[in-house]
Amino acid sequence: MPNDASSHPSPRPNSSRFWAWIAGALAIIALDQVTKIYFDSHLSYGERWPLLPFFDFTLLYNPGAAFSFLANGQGWQRWLFTVIALGAIGLIIHLLRRHPGQSLFCASLMCILGGAIGNVIDRIQHGHVIDFLLFYWNNWYFPAFNVADVSITCGAVLLVYDELRRMRREKNKSRESA
Repeated sequence: MPNDASSHPSPRPNSSRFWAWIAGALAIIALDQVTKIYFDSHLSYGERWPLLPFFDFTLLYNPGAAFSFLANGQGWQRWLFTVIALGAIGLIIHLLRRHPGQSLFCASLMCILGGAIGNVIDRIQHGHVIDFLLFYWNNWYFPAFNVADVSITCGAVLLVYDELRRMRREKNKSRESA
């Protein structure tokens, strides 16, 4: 067998793109976990550090899902949300492998993936998600959230934007071909 460079396949560009998306998700997970550990160790439950007239750091635990959905369950929701998130994680990894060159689509999936894994870590480790960002105005409060939630939300917005762009491109193509 020849021992030249042509006998060794070069790394596939799609493979390196896939791993770049995974690295981005790992960075989100790291930022999420570091911030949760910091606030969980520096604040008492329910304590608030006022920062702006409409924003505080606080420490709250959410055993439910977004907006404390099913937070009053008897603990079963922890495993339901964990299983749902694990399914989503598997699907996202599959989609990242299949479409690593679609930058906006993959950026949205990367954000959702990092956030989903960050919150799954909390659910498995603590039985709840650690939240510490609190926006409010007078007596109105937006539910507290964390870096993982921000990442998931940004990913969802990017995903919708990417789909709208795709639909517009297809509409323009059909007009041009007609």
